[in-house]
Amino acid sequence: MERIWPSFQGIDTSSGTLGAAVLRTVNELLPILTVAPADHATRGKWLERLFEAVQNDGVEYLAPLEDRWGEIAQYPDLIDEYADRMIEMVRRAWADHQTFQHIAGTSICLSCLLDGGRYDELQQLLATRRMKFWSSHRFGAEALVRQGLWEAAIAFAEAARSITNPGFSEMSIDRFCEKLLIEHGRSDEAYRRYGLRAASGTTNLSVYRSLVRTYPDRDHRRMLLDLIEARGDKGKWFATGKDSGFFDIAVECAAAQGADPSTLVRAARDFCGKEPQFAATVALLALSSLLAGGGYDPSVSEANDAVKHLLSASRQIGEVEWALRELGKVAEQQCAAGREPFRHAIRAALSRWRPGASNL
Repeated sequence: MERIWPSFQGIDTSSGTLGAAVLRTVNELLPILTVAPADHATRGKWLERLFEAVQNDGVEYLAPLEDRWGEIAQYPDLIDEYADRMIEMVRRAWADHQTFQHIAGTSICLSCLLDGGRYDELQQLLATRRMKFWSSHRFGAEALVRQGLWEAAIAFAEAARSITNPGFSEMSIDRFCEKLLIEHGRSDEAYRRYGLRAASGTTNLSVYRSLVRTYPDRDHRRMLLDLIEARGDKGKWFATGKDSGFFDIAVECAAAQGADPSTLVRAARDFCGKEPQFAATVALLALSSLLAGGGYDPSVSEANDAVKHLLSASRQIGEVEWALRELGKVAEQQCAAGREPFRHAIRAALSRWRPGASNL
């Protein structure tokens, strides 16, 4: 922890990759630090070294450490010591509503007031702050929870929402409130008020799976439809519908603006043998998208592949004539600028399969 900032202070961290790696590492180390066997004197020395590291931390790499300072301190007198060390400094800074002063280690104070059971002092300190930030006020919400006032904690969290700076804190508030409602037997309300916003992941599929894990007893199909409605950009949900086995929803997403034709072509290939009707429909939608200008720098080979998968799938369901008719309709649709080679590829495929079709 002491070596993080000195090692990385000269490195460009604008991409966020390094910061994310440090965050994961610190979060992995925190439980080890918290339960490590150490007597009072040893832990006190650790805290002094860590406090110095926090003060020297240029970009708050050690923020998770500050947030759990009370847990790390463990001994009641050490917890109180750091609360008392910081509280007046934080109070003076927050009471000054004309200027903004950042106090390194503010969360150390809040964490120690919380873990020291000094709830009234914590709430009084938070009340001095002119603007509410969830990064600070979540300690007040947790204090209410620990006092058994969980409904008041939800109201407190809602009041901490930032109108001027929405984003991660909004999702964090949603998760906090959702968790409390679920824990107190109000799962339906949790889903309705927070679930669709609180679900998170790096892809839409992982977002959907996160929601399913949180609400395993709810109808999975309905949850996917709710997510699409709540979050929009329907075309981007194709892969989620496909991988979840809801092929009709996937087709609706594929037909929406924003669906990537390359993704559709790969899906037609992968499902040609397992779900030929689905594969054929998706292949046609991919061709329509390619002609309409969809996709990022696609190649003509994708159109050829889509035609191949369409005809292969249609043979399995005995609908080759239908596929050729639909190909003819696609070839006649308006073509975006620069996409004429894709039309030529479709017409060439038709001429091979049906003599005389090249004059379409």
